Amino acid sequence: MSYVISGIFFLIMVGLMSLIWTSSRGAPWVPTHRDIVDRMLRMAAVRPGELVYDLGCGDGRVLVAAARHFGARAVGVELDLGRYLWSVLTITLLGLWGRVRLIRADLFDVDLSSADVVFAYLLQDTNDRLKDKLRNELRPGARIVSNTFHFSGLPLARMDDELRLYLYRIGE
Repeated sequence: MSYVISGIFFLIMVGLMSLIWTSSRGAPWVPTHRDIVDRMLRMAAVRPGELVYDLGCGDGRVLVAAARHFGARAVGVELDLGRYLWSVLTITLLGLWGRVRLIRADLFDVDLSSADVVFAYLLQDTNDRLKDKLRNELRPGARIVSNTFHFSGLPLARMDDELRLYLYRIGE
């Protein structure tokens, strides 16, 4: 019985440490409901063959939906090892390695210049730090969809007040 309690305690501590560490680097993981993911992809008007980046991809649900339902190629950026490995497992089980790529890295260290669409469900202070990177790296016409938190200073193209989704277009 003590092994079980020790194991549970260990998992809780690892989970809390992961949450604190990733929160300080971008955002804690809060999964987006699959219906909202679909709405975000439609809001961005993702087309077959486009390249979609999900910054802080968590369990990979945006990547899976972009590849399977919209015919896009997708790149997930995830810093947390546990969620990265979960995404690797998901992409492997679904046979999506031809359309999806995963990068285990800090989102501020990844080149986004090839992205057609960037998804972000981060904290407000992370968005505030990220906006200049997006403005400098993305080409005109690239779209950014943000869940809950906005990018002040970027050109807002559309918003969904009910769901707090924001669409931005670079160069417009």
